[in-house]
Amino acid sequence: MAFRITITEDADRQLRSLPVREQRILEAAILSRLQHQPTIATKAIKLLRSNPLAEFELRAGDLRALYNVEGDEVVILVVGRKVGNTLIVESEEFHGHQNDPAEPLGNGFEKDTE
Repeated sequence: MAFRITITEDADRQLRSLPVREQRILEAAILSRLQHQPTIATKAIKLLRSNPLAEFELRAGDLRALYNVEGDEVVILVVGRKVGNTLIVESEEFHGHQNDPAEPLGNGFEKDTE
């Protein structure tokens, strides 16, 4: 079954902010990898753990596309570049794909400072 690929307005703007060469690389990866098996984990496709924004990440070198699969449609939500552990979208760090930071770990006891 061939999946239909849709790109949101935000993701399209983010894609167009990349250099043309990188746009072509990511567009080719989207077409070749997401039309037929967008939910099968591979080196290029990663299932994201408890992510509030997207279920999957497509990797093409250091380029990333975050997306969801809704029935027979792949919806591209965010496009950016991975630098180290940071996703850069339109020249800024992107944190919308992360869960709220974990609560600090502790033993539940307050320390008496007197």
